Formats: sequence, C-alpha cells, structure tokens
Amino acid sequence: MSLAAPPHVRPRVLLSAGAALLVVPVLVGTAVRADRRPPFQAVDDTWLRWMGGPHKGFAESLASALNLFGGPYGALVPLVGMLVLFALRRFGAGLCVLIATLATQVAVQALKHLVDRPRPAHPLVTVDHGSFPSGHAATMAMTVVLIGAICVPARRLRWWWPVGVVLTLTMMWSRTWLHAHWLSDTLAGALAGAGATLLVCWAFGPGRLRGRRRAIGG
Repeated sequence: MSLAAPPHVRPRVLLSAGAALLVVPVLVGTAVRADRRPPFQAVDDTWLRWMGGPHKGFAESLASALNLFGGPYGALVPLVGMLVLFALRRFGAGLCVLIATLATQVAVQALKHLVDRPRPAHPLVTVDHGSFPSGHAATMAMTVVLIGAICVPARRLRWWWPVGVVLTLTMMWSRTWLHAHWLSDTLAGALAGAGATLLVCWAFGPGRLRGRRRAIGG
C-alpha cells in the first residue's frame, strides 16, 4: 500500500483498505454485543493472565508513559502537529490531521457506546466507560498513518511502516499489561484508527498531503 501517489490522485487501494479495516472492528463489536462470552474470549482471558505481572521496573515506566499518550496530554500531539503544519503553510495536511483525529475519536466512541463491553477487573490506571475498542491503540495507529502520509519521504516509507507496527503493538501490549483492555479491544482499536485515517487520507489525496507549501485544494 502506497501513500506516495501523485497530487490529485486518490488510490483505490486506500479506500478499500480503510473501509476493510473499519469493517472488522464493527463485526467483532457486533459479536461482543450479542454474546458477552464471544468465541475469542478464551484468548483474551489467556492473554490477560500472561499480563499478570510483576508490574514494576521498565515495563511499568513504559506502560505508564504510553498511558499518557491517549489521555488529555495525548490530545496535544495532533494539535501541535496541526499548528506546525499550518505555520508551514501546509494547510491541507494540517486539516487532514484535524479531520483524522476527529474521525478516529468518533469511530472509537461510537463503538464504545454500541458494544458497551466491561473492562478487565482491577485496571491499574484510571479508565472511562467501555472497553471495546481501545482508544489508545486507535490513536497510536492514527498517528503512525498520519506520519507516514505527511512527514516521511516516499523513499523511506518501507522502513517507517515496520517502525509504526512496532509502536502500535507496544501500545496494544501496554493497554493489556495495565489491565485496561482485553487483547481484542486493542486490536480493534488499532484497526479502527488506521482505517479511519486511511479513509481521510484517501479523501484528501495522498499526493497533496506531501506538498511542502500546497494550499487546500491546489
């Protein structure tokens, strides 16, 4: 999948990939809503047992730092990114960051209220309503896609995507290690964040997002 298309070109693969990635969390969420013990609950239970601890040392520091990424402090990341892009007169890219952030949050909150899945017992951090999907994982996946679409030169995307996958997997691990989410919640969140962001990038046209001083629409 390439985000390095010429200006004004909207690759169909981005539309197809974004839609497909969004459909999966919806289908999984529908299954969870219909059955509080879905077929994959045994996998979630086993993974949560593996995350039993000890909860200290480097793992605790890393998970605690990543926990901030999805909270109020985490909201500063796309805001600062958007303002920097506007300052550089990359208005289309800045607007893309704003809309992708809003789209990701709408998708996550809609699924949370639709599914209303209970969280694992005894989370180690403060959590809000609804375990499915993980907003932290969605935000990380969104950030990875936006950086790839806007900041990373096309010739270097082949190394950025593996880095992005590692970052997203690390966030998924941290949410389960903190007992804030089930494993399936984090996977669904990552897919939702990536899917929503790919659709937004497709709508803008990936080539336009890379122009250093390109105004909206031209």
